[in-house]
Amino acid sequence: MNSPCDHLRIDGDRLMRRLVELATIGPIEGGGSSRLALTDEDREGRDLVTTWMRDLGLDVRIDGIGNVVATRPGRTDGPAVMTGSHIDTVRSGGRYDGNLGVLAGLEVIETLIDAGVETEHPIAVAFFTDEEGARFPPDMLGSLVYVGGLGLEEALDIEGIDGSIVGDELDRIGYRGPHPCPGPAPHAFVELHIEQGPVLEAGGHTIGAVTGVQGISWTEFTITGQANHAGTTPMDLRHDAGWAAAAIAVHVRDMATRMGGRQVATVGRLDLAPDLVNVVAGSAVLTVDLRNTDEALLTEAEADLAAFVEGIAEAEGVLIEARTLARFEPVAFNGSVVATVASTAESLGHAVSEMPSGAGHDAQMMARICPTGMVFVPSRDGISHNPAEYTDPVDLAAGVNVLLHTLLRLDGDALEDDAPEEGETR
Repeated sequence: MNSPCDHLRIDGDRLMRRLVELATIGPIEGGGSSRLALTDEDREGRDLVTTWMRDLGLDVRIDGIGNVVATRPGRTDGPAVMTGSHIDTVRSGGRYDGNLGVLAGLEVIETLIDAGVETEHPIAVAFFTDEEGARFPPDMLGSLVYVGGLGLEEALDIEGIDGSIVGDELDRIGYRGPHPCPGPAPHAFVELHIEQGPVLEAGGHTIGAVTGVQGISWTEFTITGQANHAGTTPMDLRHDAGWAAAAIAVHVRDMATRMGGRQVATVGRLDLAPDLVNVVAGSAVLTVDLRNTDEALLTEAEADLAAFVEGIAEAEGVLIEARTLARFEPVAFNGSVVATVASTAESLGHAVSEMPSGAGHDAQMMARICPTGMVFVPSRDGISHNPAEYTDPVDLAAGVNVLLHTLLRLDGDALEDDAPEEGETR
């Protein structure tokens, strides 16, 4: 890298101590954590991380949707080189998803402070509200509001799966901040994250230089049929919401297999009522998650599903209502940032794979307003959203060192935002 900072390395033990301490908040069996967005557990996690931020002397700012951004000044007052992720989890979360990206940013900043390194731009680390979308749809809610993709007032009125309201919960936990949304555009944004898949491990790669994020389509279907006796109701006279839901679940799996490529489809939630062994289900609610790196193919999958649902409703004599929970087009990251991640990793001696992300991340929202990229580290057996989620500490440290030196390189680069014009699909 031919820089006076080439020798800099993060303190892996310090990073691990913070990861372990954060994981003790909202602990669940198996060593994972459950901190749904804006719950008491999320508040406790926020309090811990913001304490660490302030202990480093950072300028900590909280905006109206609860996003937290901590900044170390640079030699100039221009836009920051930013990193970060999220600390909310799914109900069955592990200790690395999201948390790594936030605590890695803290570790990078503390490494710079310890070494007395001044940067040209401010260096910032952020954690965004409700990235998982597990309590309040859509996912990446905080970063979507940060970039202006969703109005603050609309976001504050969102109702969660438990009937709670975003704005009320922000007030309750004390994290509706005074700083405005949208937030200021950074000079660049790079997010470190576990892969949450098996590709890096299978290929023997330590680092993934992420080229973009596949598109996401979440739909909730509410099916209204007729509850009836399971023994006395003839099959041809049933209006079975449970069967209709099952047919949709089977169809989306078959459709994804048929389309092949990077098309994936998941039914992640299915509720039946009255949920009794001897009663034909009178109603059902299920969710369908469709993803693809190609917008045209994702749209094709959505159309296929919509046509199938319409046919099932007619055939079974049930009413099916669809509600969009989230819809994001595929995102391509800035080519210069992707190349910087890859070359930095190679210069540090790591095997690198350029790859798309199958999961959604805050970085895909930040790509709307600044040059953006991501760094992946391997996930053992590809497991995530599970207490068994694990990445070797050696790989964690490697990822944070790549992040450190990527941010230093970007600090000295004059970047151009190669994001598409409004209305253009990449």
